[in-house]
Amino acid sequence: MNMVYMIGTTELLVIGLVVLLFFGGKKIPELMKGLGKGVKSFKDGMNGVGEETKDETEEKEN
Repeated sequence: MNMVYMIGTTELLVIGLVVLLFFGGKKIPELMKGLGKGVKSFKDGMNGVGEETKDETEEKEN
């Protein structure tokens, strides 16, 4: 039953084709750049939360 929700190669190709048709070839690099910045920001935020948690734990131990 869980296999129904997995995305295969065909589905990825169809999604890619729809994105290409919708945005056009010139906009794709801009979209990927924005997506990359968003992922980097998210990772930086998650690292910040981890460091804050670590700092709070060290303060409680002292």
